[in-house]
Amino acid sequence: MEVTKEFTFDSAHKLPKYDGPCGNMHGHTYKLQVTVRGEIDQIKGMVVDFVKLKDVVKKEVIDKIDHTILNDILYCPTAEFMTIWIKDVLIHSFQKDKFIISKIKLWETPTSFATWRIND
Repeated sequence: MEVTKEFTFDSAHKLPKYDGPCGNMHGHTYKLQVTVRGEIDQIKGMVVDFVKLKDVVKKEVIDKIDHTILNDILYCPTAEFMTIWIKDVLIHSFQKDKFIISKIKLWETPTSFATWRIND
């Protein structure tokens, strides 16, 4: 079973090796989806409590990047590198849980996004 929680945040960045307007500082309203996969707990009836998922993602990811300059965290904060960074942070944060992070999807604009998926 997979379950997904969605988040939004606002951040600014510039792409240091990009020859075009995105090489200048600019901002985005990002949308993030975090999907976890696991067995349904037969007593609680869920893979993970959405409240726990929200709290951990907010503390470990959103609070660190919302209303920030992303270049202070990643040298080249493309949607692709940000997605990998988020995946790495969350895999570490949930390493003791009975579920796994199976997909991270990050929209930089309403029509442009990067997706990381666990290899099945």
